[in-house]
Amino acid sequence: QVQLVESGGGLVQPGGSLRLSCAAPGSIFSMYAMGWYRQAPGKQRELVAGIFIGGRTNYADSVKGRFTISRDNAKNTVYLQMNSLNPEDTAVYYCNAHWGLVDYWGQGTQVTVSS
Repeated sequence: QVQLVESGGGLVQPGGSLRLSCAAPGSIFSMYAMGWYRQAPGKQRELVAGIFIGGRTNYADSVKGRFTISRDNAKNTVYLQMNSLNPEDTAVYYCNAHWGLVDYWGQGTQVTVSS
């Protein structure tokens, strides 16, 4: 069973920042595109940001200019730097590894933006 280990969630005030981390096995990290999804209560899971092996990135329109995804190949870790957070960003955030028809998921980490 492939394990993606997430960390970095928590409670933050509007306008604040958080950084999420996701560590993956090296065999996965070297081959798979990595991404972050989120799911708010009563809503479908949605893609937040993705990063490919070559470093190309894509973002949901709602987070462009505020969130930055990056990957550290030496540490087999992908990060999501989240700035200017607002209450609409409150959700469980999931790390994803994707290759072809295969997807692996982390356990999820809660991000709550509230004053």
